Amino acid sequence: MSHDELRLQLEHILKNGRLMTLLQPILDLVEGRVMGYEALTRGPSNSPLHAPQVLFRLAEQHGLLAVLDWACVRMALQSFARLNLPGQLFVNLSPGSLLDPAFAPDAVLDALRKAGIASNKVVIEITENASALDYSELRQAVSQLRTAGIEVAIDDLGEGFSSLRLWSELKPAFVKIDKHFIADIHQDPHKIQFVRSIRQLAEGAHSCVIAEGVENPSELAVLKDLGIRYAQGYLIGRPSPVPIRLPSLEVQRCLQSGMVSVFPMLQARDSLRMSAGRLVASAPSVRPQTPSQQVLELMMQHPDLHAVAVVDNGIPVGIIHRPALLDRFISLYGRELHGRKPCQDLMDADPLIVDKATRMTELSELVVKKGKEAFTQGFIITSEGRYLGLGSGFDLMREVTEMQIVAARYANPLSGLPGNVPIQEHMERLLANEQTFVTAYFDLDQFKPYNDVYGFRRGDDIIQLLARILRESCNPELDFIGHIGGDDFVVLFQSLDWEVRCHGILARFDRECLALFNAEHVEAGGYRSEDRRGAMAFHALVTLSIGAVLVDPTNFHQYQEVARAASEAKRIAKRIDGSSLFIDQRRMPFGRKLASEPPPPAEDSAEARAVLQD
Repeated sequence: MSHDELRLQLEHILKNGRLMTLLQPILDLVEGRVMGYEALTRGPSNSPLHAPQVLFRLAEQHGLLAVLDWACVRMALQSFARLNLPGQLFVNLSPGSLLDPAFAPDAVLDALRKAGIASNKVVIEITENASALDYSELRQAVSQLRTAGIEVAIDDLGEGFSSLRLWSELKPAFVKIDKHFIADIHQDPHKIQFVRSIRQLAEGAHSCVIAEGVENPSELAVLKDLGIRYAQGYLIGRPSPVPIRLPSLEVQRCLQSGMVSVFPMLQARDSLRMSAGRLVASAPSVRPQTPSQQVLELMMQHPDLHAVAVVDNGIPVGIIHRPALLDRFISLYGRELHGRKPCQDLMDADPLIVDKATRMTELSELVVKKGKEAFTQGFIITSEGRYLGLGSGFDLMREVTEMQIVAARYANPLSGLPGNVPIQEHMERLLANEQTFVTAYFDLDQFKPYNDVYGFRRGDDIIQLLARILRESCNPELDFIGHIGGDDFVVLFQSLDWEVRCHGILARFDRECLALFNAEHVEAGGYRSEDRRGAMAFHALVTLSIGAVLVDPTNFHQYQEVARAASEAKRIAKRIDGSSLFIDQRRMPFGRKLASEPPPPAEDSAEARAVLQD
């Protein structure tokens, strides 16, 4: 179909109101109820303009975007009122439409009166799709809407160039996190940290966070644990002419479950070698005598370009920031006054310039000293003094955040499993949520004689074997595996079949560790080596002991209490010959009681103090 034919079809759709409104529920994760609906528009199902991307792109090309937006708003109001849906209605508007006279507060209020909807039931969701925004006018428009009782939301945070600035300028009631950061969040520590940071920023800005694109229970569980209040996506409800009013049983079970998500861990890496070179973004530069009009055109061609470096014979001499340049040109007679002037007249002649070899920690300090402009508007990166590219404060924040996470986790370098700090953090989350779980303390028996006979490298092999068996035997979404140090491991089980898993781990270890012994030692059931007193003695093959404690909120309140109990259970397990599981049942509120020797009196032993402590 030709371009003219598509335009005629668009005009026909607008004239005859042939738009379709679909409504997608937004769920309150705390109260477990639908708090509102987002209105989504589609063209006629038998039309090439059915897809919203095609429909809105064509309207923008022909200057009909505000007309289309207004038609979508009217249809959404009618559908919401006709269905008598609970909560609030979220309607999408582009910044350009928001500034259009047709969307003056009086006109919007009149449309609300006709539909029989109170102003506080509507939230205008601003979609950032423009490269140049007049923030002053947007602030004024939002202020007028807020005075009329209509709140606003920022859509797709993290997707576009200016979404963070929109948030800062407009102070919306709601902020929607782009679905890219929600997809598979239960498997991506970077996304978890991003969402956690946004939630913390939102609390300070008095905004509510809505996570978009939730498609499976694992994503929903992580968002709930991160303290995200609202979510929408296919798991909660698909867009529909008649949307759901109640969440599905699957969603309700997830929200009501006391299970605590196991957050994925960043793989340890050598952060000491990380430098500014990781942040280089290739970007065009201009010469000092380049007319300012050409710089403006360059930025229009590259909407994601936050700045342009001014370079003289390969050496950077300044930087032109997008907001500063746009502010000059949007003023009255801006093009006439500044268009022909050399861009060096408009540049920041004292930008932050760093070599690509600059350490990330040093760069962070330089950015802080330079001030907020270096963070929000970026800096220049060079190679031996010559221009290389640009760096952004957002990318710097991302890399530094990752370094901090890696350092804070103290991942064990041998097994790659979380160390004492993350073990403690996860246990405290379990205790804070009053979740019943099992702490299983794993320890190798006869490990020192094995090291003496076979050497420390083979000793590392047997520790790595146990780490692999634990990984393969536990549920990664429910069970947290930690490496305390040496040959000591801990698993915080939420799996209901934890006891079956423990017996399976014992059987696998006994079977697979035989490959790490010489045949004659396997046949003899051990080998001779010096004991702790220096005398030669016969030592059995390495076995595995597990001490397990059921932790319930009525008996345990602090991780130190759990550490002591787990250490005692492990000590008793080690008294049993061969690989064994000892379950401390003294405080178990349910389950069969296993016959066992009386446990020793509780004491603040060195072993107990070592568990979960630096």
